[in-house]
Parts: sequence; C-alpha cells; structure tokens
Amino acid sequence: MSQKSVCVFCGSRPGNDPAYTRDAEALGVGIAQAGLRLVYGAGDVGLMGTVARSVQTAGGTTFGVIPQHLVDWEVGKTDLTSYVVTETMHERKKVMFMNCDAVVVLPGGAGSLDELFEVLTWRQLGLHKKPIYIVNTNDYWSKLMALMDHVVDSGFADASLLEFATVVPDAAATLAALKTDFS
Repeated sequence: MSQKSVCVFCGSRPGNDPAYTRDAEALGVGIAQAGLRLVYGAGDVGLMGTVARSVQTAGGTTFGVIPQHLVDWEVGKTDLTSYVVTETMHERKKVMFMNCDAVVVLPGGAGSLDELFEVLTWRQLGLHKKPIYIVNTNDYWSKLMALMDHVVDSGFADASLLEFATVVPDAAATLAALKTDFS
C-alpha cells in the first residue's frame, strides 16, 4: 500500500492568534506520526512553514510545490523530501491536488480561499471524491460557513455543496477524521 498524502492549504502569514500556529504545528506532527506525506505550497513562511517544519521535525515526508514567481516571496523551502517549481499558480494547484488523497484547509487568506473553492468546485462538479476538511480554529472559518449557507439558501447551489467539506474544530479532530478515512 502506497503512502497516503494530505494536501494542506493555509496562510503564508501566521495570523494574529497563536492558536493558528499551534494547530499548524499539531497538524504537522500528527501527519508525520500517522505516516502520511504532507503536500503543500513549499513556502517557509507563515503557517505553511510551520506545518512543513513540524512534519520534518517529527520525521515525516514532505512534497512542496511552488510557482517560480513566489520562490523568493514565500521563501521556497528547498530542504523538503520533494520540491517542485511550477510556472504558474494554476499548475501549482493542479500538481498539489493530483498528489494528494485528502485536502485540509487551515486558516489563511485569499490564496487559501482560492485553493479551497477550486477543490470544492471540482467536487461539486463530480471531478473527485477526496475528503476536504476545513479546520475552524477558534471559529476562524465560521463566517465563511455562514456565507456558504447563504449561497445555498439563496438558490445558487444545492444543499449537497455543504456536504462536500467537513468542518472540524482543530488539528486533533482533523487527524482523527483522516485516520478514519485512511483505515
């Protein structure tokens, strides 16, 4: 059986709540301890760097994908198990998604939202059935979930949209769900 991989989308900044960093660290350690491979955006800053360093410190494997134009901005983390440089953001997302078995979204900004909505749209269109977990650390994503309810309530999506992503409260709940998915 090949190693399962988890794609983590998250901020290239740490955010202003220490709980975001704690969940990123816990998720990284848990990914490594579960024998899973981290797939992520190959940055060494913000929550991205925190997750990757936590996986590495715990002895896990990492697969980073970064577009050339972000190598300096996001400080490309070249000491990963695998490090891929793409030409575009679109190619980055495609390579990340094609190399994972599940998606986890930690707190983040516009890039994390873009990544989440792309994989959510692909799921809605029936292009994949990979689990998607939204880690709602200290209710970070609660307003987003209210917006998604509003989209459904306003008739712009079927209620099934809300079933394509599972909201979990923290890294521990995410890791427990992944264990169930991969067992």
